[in-house]
Amino acid sequence: MPSYTVTVATGSQWFAGTDDYIYITLVGTEGCSERTLLDKPLYNDFERGAVDSYDVTVGENLGEMELVKIEKKKYWVHDDWYCKYITVKTPSGDYVEFPCFHWLVDDKEVVLRNGKALLPKDDKTRLVKQHRHKELESRRKTYRWREWQPGIPMSIDANTHKELPRDIQFDSEKGVDFILNYSKAIENLCVNQFMHMFQSSWNDFADFERIFVRIKNTISEYVMQHWKEDFMFGYQYLNGCNPVMIQKCTKLPEKFPVTHDMVADCLEREMTLEEEIEAGNIYIADYELMEDISPNSTDPCTLQYLAAPICLLYNNSQSKILPLAIQLGQTPGKDNPIFLPSDGQYDWMLAKIWVRSSDFHIHQTVTHLLRTHLVSEVFGVAMFRQLPAVHPAYKLLLPHIRFTIAINTKAREQLICEFGIFDKANGTGGGGHVEMIQKAMRSLTFRSLCFPDAIKARGVDSPEDLPYYYYRDDGNRVWDVTKSFVWDVVCIYYDSDDTVQKDEEIQAFVKDVCSFGMQDFDCCGFPKSLKTREELTEYLTVIIFTSSAHHAAVNFGQLFLGMYPDEHFIEKPVKEAMESFRKRLAEVSSVIKIRNEGKKLPYYYFSPDRIPNSVAV
Repeated sequence: MPSYTVTVATGSQWFAGTDDYIYITLVGTEGCSERTLLDKPLYNDFERGAVDSYDVTVGENLGEMELVKIEKKKYWVHDDWYCKYITVKTPSGDYVEFPCFHWLVDDKEVVLRNGKALLPKDDKTRLVKQHRHKELESRRKTYRWREWQPGIPMSIDANTHKELPRDIQFDSEKGVDFILNYSKAIENLCVNQFMHMFQSSWNDFADFERIFVRIKNTISEYVMQHWKEDFMFGYQYLNGCNPVMIQKCTKLPEKFPVTHDMVADCLEREMTLEEEIEAGNIYIADYELMEDISPNSTDPCTLQYLAAPICLLYNNSQSKILPLAIQLGQTPGKDNPIFLPSDGQYDWMLAKIWVRSSDFHIHQTVTHLLRTHLVSEVFGVAMFRQLPAVHPAYKLLLPHIRFTIAINTKAREQLICEFGIFDKANGTGGGGHVEMIQKAMRSLTFRSLCFPDAIKARGVDSPEDLPYYYYRDDGNRVWDVTKSFVWDVVCIYYDSDDTVQKDEEIQAFVKDVCSFGMQDFDCCGFPKSLKTREELTEYLTVIIFTSSAHHAAVNFGQLFLGMYPDEHFIEKPVKEAMESFRKRLAEVSSVIKIRNEGKKLPYYYFSPDRIPNSVAV
């Protein structure tokens, strides 16, 4: 009688093993096996990290392997099990891979497809077409949209992390990491000790030093020594944690009436301010978004304030970016003066501190939370709803969506919720942060997520005009390498633009993102359909880049782009494309490393060997 050898791999994360009964049914084009218990006498099956093999005997050859059905039944108490993959060796000696990467909870069953990535048009039999349809039908019931707050991107329908589907919850050790990292940050920064200082006035600059003492490294020490200086203030616009605010000034706005006489002493080229503007040497950072945002009033005994400043910046003859003028509000007038470097030392310093405070609020709430975390969650929920596990785009995107929904749910549960950390330690707590996201949605367009477009829109795309902008230079390198990799994968599965147009699943995914995830917000510009392979490539690149490289640049992480420990793809051409991707990323890392050598302020946030695959790090 024909015999099939089934190899089952159990995950290595905490509590991945199980003592429950595991049954398997093999389904081929010519028939299916009996439901078979996988059990070896006097052996502890399915231990954490184990790879176990079993023989399944059948009455006749099953034909070409199509599906594998796995069932878990309670032995004593329900014992969750994480299955990585199953391989089946047929009587003819062929090996068929069935990637799983699922938790089986309670008395659950999972039906797995052959690991080969296939578009809907490639499914030939009624059985696999039906499986594809049922998988998506089930997923749409499990992954539901919900509006956490009006006027912002939609999120997963879950109030707490425990309510999430088991497959997208943090692994046990990842959940512990989240708690420990949070506690460690509190401990390291002495936030408990300084919490009263966040909600009251600071009296001495030494208070800053007392916090910086807890963060010991070469860069932090250099910043601590020079943070009061204009060159450091300007440098942060290029390569700090929020390098997205600076833009070329082609005309001074009427609301910011800076004159040549005000700044003449700071200009170095014997040109008027107007001439410097025409020459492309003047830049501006406008924090208009902060206007009318409600300051934190959760503590009625503590008054808190927010500013909506405008800052004029000068690219001097040494190509250093220096502040020229600061106005702390959007409406000029006697009660809203323009501060200058020629003012008193502490007046000018306090003006810069107010600018940096507003920069912090926009960085945390818009650049980081909205434009990486929340946007990535939209892509993630839509992916689970519209793309089956066999779809190549699902296999490509999954590593970059990993734990994104989980960390966002944790954030809504602990950080940005009422009485959360934002309310205790942030000037926009108590609802101001939600107002900021709602206002920022007006400028969140699909094109603004395309890195080269975003850089060009701010007029900062020229290395000749604005050198030492490593965020731009390194970001473009990583964008290009990522886009090239995605193009290689797209071309493996889509032989023409017509194939893209006829892929109803990818079209449903794109439409779900726009119409539900982004709620068809006015001017968002997210496409509702894709017509060409180039458009599909750009779309997938946006998702990968946003959740990995750009998140790293504005937050910094510790997992590595291009590393795929879970092998969802089994095809050789894709594995070759991945290897090429890794090599090109390594080349970018090498260029950045060489560039950084000897620098007092090295910039490595876009270095691929430091970029996490997803926002959940």
